[in-house]
Amino acid sequence: MDISRPATSVVPSLDADVLMVLAGTTRPLTGREVSRIARRGSWSGVRRVLSRLVEHGLVEVQEATPSLLYTLNRDHVAAPAVLALADIRSEFIRRIRDHVRTWELRPVSVAVFGSMARGDGDVESDVDVFVVRPDQVDGEDVTWRKQVSDLSDAIARWSGNRASMIEVSVREARGMQDRLEPVVDELARDAVHIAGRPVADLLGGSIS
Repeated sequence: MDISRPATSVVPSLDADVLMVLAGTTRPLTGREVSRIARRGSWSGVRRVLSRLVEHGLVEVQEATPSLLYTLNRDHVAAPAVLALADIRSEFIRRIRDHVRTWELRPVSVAVFGSMARGDGDVESDVDVFVVRPDQVDGEDVTWRKQVSDLSDAIARWSGNRASMIEVSVREARGMQDRLEPVVDELARDAVHIAGRPVADLLGGSIS
């Protein structure tokens, strides 16, 4: 999955970018506004896409001299599919949260970070996941290892992207903070909370 443009997994063209812009707002937009927000393709290319989508009824257009204003026709039979595509990244995060909720051995903290959290990766990007286990759980515990492995496999099935798992104990996580490892800054800046305590609390040393 192209992490920065997940809808292109289904609609591999400029149409996806235009539709995602319109799905993200109910405010009528000029064609040039759509082009600016999409940050893909040329203005003439966006205009052609808008004309085609208007022809199919999926986008509505109204005159506002000297411009034309475009909105997604949310009553169109295809609109729910477009809105679902716009929600792909949120759905992906929801699936990870739901998976972790089933774990028999509860993690201290789980977070997604990196390009998936920022939304700026591509089809080659890994999905970075930071998992912290309780100190009393051995890293080679069979149940724990299966949980982490199953999540890694599920992420690959859901997205086509490889999961890059950083899995540490609470003590090891605090050691990362003490050593000022680069990933700590990335977690502080980008982490999307999945389960347990927020990673910022953990790396700040507030977990006992």
